[in-house]
Amino acid sequence: MPEPRQKPVRNSALRSRALSVAALPLAPLYGAWLAYRAFHPRRRAPHESPRDHGLPGTELRIPFAARKYIHAWLCPGSERKVVVLGHSMGTDKTRSLGHARFLHDAGYTVCLFDHRNHGASSVDRALLGLGDRFASDITAVVSHLRGSLGYGPARIAVYGFTFSCFSSMWALTHEGFSVDALVCDSGPGHDVPPLLRKSLEAGMFPLPGLLSGEPSRSVVTGVMCALGPAMVRAQWPPPTTGKFAEIPLLFMSGERDDIVPPSSVDALAERYDQAETHVLPNAGHLLGLETDPEAYANVVLDFLKRALG
Repeated sequence: MPEPRQKPVRNSALRSRALSVAALPLAPLYGAWLAYRAFHPRRRAPHESPRDHGLPGTELRIPFAARKYIHAWLCPGSERKVVVLGHSMGTDKTRSLGHARFLHDAGYTVCLFDHRNHGASSVDRALLGLGDRFASDITAVVSHLRGSLGYGPARIAVYGFTFSCFSSMWALTHEGFSVDALVCDSGPGHDVPPLLRKSLEAGMFPLPGLLSGEPSRSVVTGVMCALGPAMVRAQWPPPTTGKFAEIPLLFMSGERDDIVPPSSVDALAERYDQAETHVLPNAGHLLGLETDPEAYANVVLDFLKRALG
């Protein structure tokens, strides 16, 4: 029996490549747009609130510029121990409500916030210096807690998720900013460009059919991975001196995380003598709490008990 002919498949591949070549002039523009979109995502309507998780929640609007603010929820607990919760790229503080619940159940005051351009916080259309801008969201929240809300004597931990892990660590470079511990989930990695590339590969950013094949795909990826770090304008990895040599750090990564693999997290953590690492078995990206809630919470609470008392 003769083998089936492969010509239709081959012709289809040739057509796809021809279309991708024709779309090449658009590829750099689209790569630049994706880099911008990574830090200025489309808004999603909130689908949950603290009450949905049995939490008390007071709404906060913390100014960061004229007529612009960071939106936050404060869930009061202990006046002596506070955890400030960030969120992952393109999401908002509702994604951190499960973490807020186990922390509040353990007695902590929890403050969840939306970074600028995310959730209910104000828009900031800036193109450059985004590393310092997103880090200043965190410093503004902590300053508001310590000053206006009376948590000055409290010991405070900042808790980041991928995107906000980078911001949380970079906030330590800001003059006058100090916290007592830092928890990082699914990041940060040692290098920034691989995070953007792997996020694109995982389908976290839209890629039209004409640009999804080669050679256009490589151009889109290259431009996005070059412009993203340029927009952030933060020297990465951060230094190992000063506050970075003093504050306890916990880095958690999922064993099956294909976006920020444990090897990248470990490469960063090795720079800091006081850093602890924990690999979450069978967990994918940002899925540690969902994969094994009890084990995940135990790791975090043990660290915070030692760091905050």
